[in-house]
Amino acid sequence: MREILTIPQMYEADKRTIEGGISGEVLMENAGRSVCQEITSRYSPCAVSVLCGPGNNGGDGFVIARLLREQGWPVRLGLLGEVENLAGDARIHAEKWVGIVERLTPAMLVGADLVVDCIFGAGLSRDIEDDLADLVNAINERPAPVIAVDVPTGVDGASGAIRGVAVVADVTVSFCRPKPGHYLLPGKDLCGQCVIADIGISPEIVASLAPEIFINGPDLWAQSIPWPGNGSHKYHRGHVLALGGTQTTGAVRLAARGARRAGAGLLTVLADPPALPLYAQDAPGVMVAPMARFEELMQDPRHNAVLIGPGAGVGDDTRKRVIHALHCARACVLDADALTSFDDEPSTLFFAVQGATVMTPHEGEFKRLFGDMAGDRLTRARAAAKRSGAVVILKGADSIIAAPDGRVAINDVFAPWLATAGSGDVLAGIVTGLLAQGMAAFEAACMAVWLHGQAGQDFGPGLIAEDIPDALPGLLSRLWHSAKSGVV
Repeated sequence: MREILTIPQMYEADKRTIEGGISGEVLMENAGRSVCQEITSRYSPCAVSVLCGPGNNGGDGFVIARLLREQGWPVRLGLLGEVENLAGDARIHAEKWVGIVERLTPAMLVGADLVVDCIFGAGLSRDIEDDLADLVNAINERPAPVIAVDVPTGVDGASGAIRGVAVVADVTVSFCRPKPGHYLLPGKDLCGQCVIADIGISPEIVASLAPEIFINGPDLWAQSIPWPGNGSHKYHRGHVLALGGTQTTGAVRLAARGARRAGAGLLTVLADPPALPLYAQDAPGVMVAPMARFEELMQDPRHNAVLIGPGAGVGDDTRKRVIHALHCARACVLDADALTSFDDEPSTLFFAVQGATVMTPHEGEFKRLFGDMAGDRLTRARAAAKRSGAVVILKGADSIIAAPDGRVAINDVFAPWLATAGSGDVLAGIVTGLLAQGMAAFEAACMAVWLHGQAGQDFGPGLIAEDIPDALPGLLSRLWHSAKSGVV
């Protein structure tokens, strides 16, 4: 279940399921029942306030309230609006509720030991304001745990943005497949634990929607990992050329460790002569060459992957080397200074992209290179990949990996410890090391982001960038044994 459905795709999945013979009334019953089961599996019977909105999310709330009451839970139900104004399946289920329907106000929260938020779902199209904002704030001020249905009220299901104010949930129960807002910040932080329930929409219907957005994880790319065979040698695993600077020398040294730990067979750091001794002494397995030999070395097809950016310096020299590498159609990873060097002429960079190319900007570099694109991070990353012809890793706590063909992966491994100098350089190196072994650009980028995040999560507090490459052997070993056993 790695697929993420957009809001229109989720509506279409409902529609096709209903056309296939499962009524909307049954789907709503199944949705409410799944939330009820989640509640009863987590909490003992207690006073529950179910807060219902005027649409289908509110209809789910009527089901939840009815089922909890049938199991002996004391339930209060509040509705935004009037029952007579409900339509379709929500009206059907509202009429099955035999209790009082109260007006939806903060008074509904008095005495509640548990709150169920069914006010607005993922399709919210306006900001939460006025009296409703007061209600949301009151929910967040109370100590009672909150179960949100679909998404917490106020979270935009398409982008994770907060529409005015939003409920902070302990658990969010959604249906069939997650929406982007479950994994994009700040919505990700407001959902609490996210549970995706099966309500009867078949995998075949999901597949027929041709999803292009995925949760990043091994089952998305594990089959593409280029594990070495018994007859492999170092040249089979690729030869990385990493361009180093003379000032910020640690950046490429960190990237080189990431590339080698990711499996690159050989790696040569190119730098101006004054810096060569430092790079030569960094690690016995790293080769060095003067930067003046760059174009010569690029003529050798065995040098099949190039990393430019970490510590390279901003300016004409870096621009020329990037353009030359791209024209040679080598697998290229462009990070940091390689991207900033094209701030004034991004179209020149995009026009030069030919082979497998991955760009790894953080938000600031992204804005300098792609300008003030409209939309949320997901929309902007997809547009940037299409415009540039490269796979774009828009780095952050909710890193997004976007391919020019429209595929997108959202990383859900939360590792705040990665907010440390040099962490991004290691990530660029890991991507390069995987590309050198022949992995396709999108899959290599997704795997690198996952390895990077998982390394940060596993290591935890105290992590520095140098720790990340050393965590890779254990992670790769886990993936290797999973591949051997046939379980991803």
